[in-house]
Amino acid sequence: MRKGNLMEVRDDIKVLDATIRDGGLCNNFEFTDEFVTELYKANIKSGVDYMEFGYKASKNLFRESDFGKWKFCNEEDLRTIVGDNISDMKIAVMADVGRCDFKTDFLPKKESVIDMVRVACYIHQIPAAIEMIEYFHHLGYETTCNIMAISQAGSDQIQQALEMLCDSCVDVIYLVDSYGSLYPENACELTKIYIEAAEKAGKKVGFHAHNNQNLAFANTIETLSYGVSYLDTTIQGMGRGAGNCATELLLGFLRNPKYNLYSVLTFIEKYMLPLKEQGVVWGYDLQYMLTGQLNRHPREAMDFTAEKRKDYCEFYKALLDNF
Repeated sequence: MRKGNLMEVRDDIKVLDATIRDGGLCNNFEFTDEFVTELYKANIKSGVDYMEFGYKASKNLFRESDFGKWKFCNEEDLRTIVGDNISDMKIAVMADVGRCDFKTDFLPKKESVIDMVRVACYIHQIPAAIEMIEYFHHLGYETTCNIMAISQAGSDQIQQALEMLCDSCVDVIYLVDSYGSLYPENACELTKIYIEAAEKAGKKVGFHAHNNQNLAFANTIETLSYGVSYLDTTIQGMGRGAGNCATELLLGFLRNPKYNLYSVLTFIEKYMLPLKEQGVVWGYDLQYMLTGQLNRHPREAMDFTAEKRKDYCEFYKALLDNF
């Protein structure tokens, strides 16, 4: 059953901007402090509820010198941008199962400017994700569990994962279309499954889209209409491969007067367009469409893009040969 209608304000909706985190996968997280500061200000003025600054990646697995600072989100780097964050917008970071040192790299919430930790995992990693979620909850953070590549998971696996998460202290369970392979119809069906489980346990559901088939926005508003509350976006859809649901599309769609477009449009003019002119690449293209249609990880399409290939037929045949 759909929740509300196109003219109503839904007070449960939370917009999360993931431009620095997902977009950082396009430029090795090498954003200038000016870029990040101005995005922070633009998000506040636009009414965005959460801003995800990047990953808390393990410095034992990844060398700091190989990446921009938002691969690691050190507390001092965050505070350089936000100070004590006296705004209403909350600060989020992502922690990948198996790729972070969560017991040593996180301060108690009362000592940190971070509000929310988003734990990302594949469905077979749910027990490890729950261990992290319980730890972060104990430290005082809001938590989410972002189950990646859900389009490749079986229905029994999904039900078991949801049961385990609903028994945990996680606040939000995310449906993540990592491969951009979902259509509104099956995004809707998955949403109903998530919502049914989450509502019984008093939890919220989020959605994170990828745009391989130009459906990130369509899938986002479809899942929204069936009760998803937390919606991920990025400015101009900047994100890994084909990118994500564009912030400007979603803010323009929502009827809540707290959201507005002017600051986002100004930021696009001053910062996003120059970024593209510098050669940073993201967004829909045929190679991403093909991996989306085949429900495949976009890594082969990303390699195709990096090599500046245009032989789409050969690429498609190679994908089919390895299907």
